[in-house]
Amino acid sequence: MNSDPRVMEFFPALLSRQESEAMVDRIEAHFDAHGFGLWAAELRQVKSLVGFIGLNVPSFEAHFTPCVEIGWRLAADHWGQGLATEGANAVVRYSFEKLGLGELVSFTVPANVASRRVMEKLGMTYDPADDFDHPRLPEGHPLRRHVLYRLRRSD
Repeated sequence: MNSDPRVMEFFPALLSRQESEAMVDRIEAHFDAHGFGLWAAELRQVKSLVGFIGLNVPSFEAHFTPCVEIGWRLAADHWGQGLATEGANAVVRYSFEKLGLGELVSFTVPANVASRRVMEKLGMTYDPADDFDHPRLPEGHPLRRHVLYRLRRSD
């Protein structure tokens, strides 16, 4: 999935197997540090891993951090079936009802219409004043500009 150009279109680079394994190690460490993280997304009927959906505490500084981000990444074969929205809705409920979080954020590049649509289906709101340049990407990088969506428990 992380080496599929379709899946990684809005990320700076494709990931090698070693880089994907390192990402899994970071996800596991995040669970140890925070008690939550990015969960494996599986189709129950066929017991097939299709990606991940969950929560992350970004490790960079921006005008909206510290925060908890809701995010997802699914294999392209499973796009357009509502799986990201279904899984993310469950994560939203868990975040507010079980973890007692007050707010979730999600961000992407402006052109990532599919992820923005999921954010909107979750009830997240967009304010152009929250747009930001991702601090991990250099000046002039085509993916540096990001949009930010928010969802407050009170909403």
